[in-house]
Amino acid sequence: MTNHPPSQRRRFIASLAALVGSAAVPAWAEKLQAIGAPQRFDYAALKGQAQALSRRPYQKPRTALPKEIEALDWDAYQAIRFRPDHALWRDDKLRFQAQFFHLGLYFKSPVRLYELADGQAQELAYMPEMFDHGKSGLDHAKLPRDLGFAGFRLNFHTDLQRDITAFLGASYFRAVGGEWQYGLSARGLAIDTGAPKPEEFPDFIGFWLERPAVGSNSVTVYALLDSPSVAGAYRFVITPGDTQVMDIDAALYPRTTIDRLGIAPCTSMFQTGENDRRMGYDWRGEIHDSDGLAMWTGSGEWIWRPLTNPRQLAFNAFQDHDPRGFGLLQRDRDFDHYQDDGVFYEKRPSLWVEPKSGWGPGSVQLVEIPTVDETFDNIVAFWNPARKPEAGEELLLGYRLYWGAQPPAQPPLARCVATRTGLGGVIGKKRTYFSWRFAVDFAGGDFALIGPNAAVTAVVTASTGARIETTSARPLHAVRGFRALFDVVPTASTDPIELRLYLSCDGQSLTETWLYHWVPPAVAERTLY
Repeated sequence: MTNHPPSQRRRFIASLAALVGSAAVPAWAEKLQAIGAPQRFDYAALKGQAQALSRRPYQKPRTALPKEIEALDWDAYQAIRFRPDHALWRDDKLRFQAQFFHLGLYFKSPVRLYELADGQAQELAYMPEMFDHGKSGLDHAKLPRDLGFAGFRLNFHTDLQRDITAFLGASYFRAVGGEWQYGLSARGLAIDTGAPKPEEFPDFIGFWLERPAVGSNSVTVYALLDSPSVAGAYRFVITPGDTQVMDIDAALYPRTTIDRLGIAPCTSMFQTGENDRRMGYDWRGEIHDSDGLAMWTGSGEWIWRPLTNPRQLAFNAFQDHDPRGFGLLQRDRDFDHYQDDGVFYEKRPSLWVEPKSGWGPGSVQLVEIPTVDETFDNIVAFWNPARKPEAGEELLLGYRLYWGAQPPAQPPLARCVATRTGLGGVIGKKRTYFSWRFAVDFAGGDFALIGPNAAVTAVVTASTGARIETTSARPLHAVRGFRALFDVVPTASTDPIELRLYLSCDGQSLTETWLYHWVPPAVAERTLY
């Protein structure tokens, strides 16, 4: 990448104008610089590029950085700020602007960034003067001109101080809804997550940012993905709002058979909550970006699976055919439950995945990994097709992501609003054996139609190795709903127990289906108090 002196830069701009015909010189040319000549580009060309890439041996991205950048710690890296006056489209009177991330810390693989306008893609050059290096200790005069970028973020005209979405690191990206709060992340693809072999993390190695039309509330981003197992082409149509929508098309070209392909992966964090206090040592009552996995199956069943922080990696697969949607949600939005006035967990967005066409047979898979604190993402959910992708084929996928407080699809039945657990037994009576109590609250749906004499029952089942007792369902006026209570009596085994619950009235289901993965403690740890 070359830094053009003023005289050469004027010639560069004139040449650029000639290359694109009668089109006006883009406003970014006054603040940014380009690499090479513009090239024709569209989604079909990107798919061809990805397919051609998949036919070549995989090349690991360059990760060697100058020693002063390698030495950056968290605080030093955070001190590096992009200068807004260098933002892409800043002076074009559009509703979007793009700013770029500096390499360093965890982000060591450069990505290539392009502006796409009128069917022509122009690569953007890294310049140290794009960034305010603050107290990072970096001297921009000593930084190489070909360093490259780590990623980018988008700003919307309604608030140019805060970004609406960011693509940074591997194939990770995240977005906000109307509460302007980042939380969980999405990925382009997950490979062998939770499998008995090392996980593979594909990278987005190039992005094409299409200049939006004047007055448009949507912006289109293209991405090229690469990894040892697969190459892929992605198109994102991003529309900010109280619920931000990303309309995604993807074309995947495997280099080899992929044992566990994760489509539309959602990545989140769960340390502790009202249902799982194993890591509840903090003064805050709950610490999580998401509190449950929601699923709307192809058959129409609504399922809620509370998240946990297990002692050992936990893996669950929920078989389905043509799922209507799934996602990691933050249903609990009560500040009092978190008491965190710094990161505001109650404002973290939920993320809902909606397939645009039938995905066929497969499963929604959930991986829960032990974590000791909130700095590690330990939850992953994704769709895994039943048939393993093979080398040389093309997989075409389409789905939408919804980021916001509430997903666009809601169950018509009552929803689970809380899950609490603790020692079972009868208050006032001496315990002679160990049991574990579950209190599950439901609200909404048709509960308003339930009269005082209606018989509402809790239908509870457990996998082999457990006994259910003291089951009840009773009105809970505090949530205008019902609470189900039951105890689980495990055997001496510590094998996981899968629980299933819903409320019924005279055979009519009143609630979504609640599922839970419970691992009994070792016999020596089953204190009766």
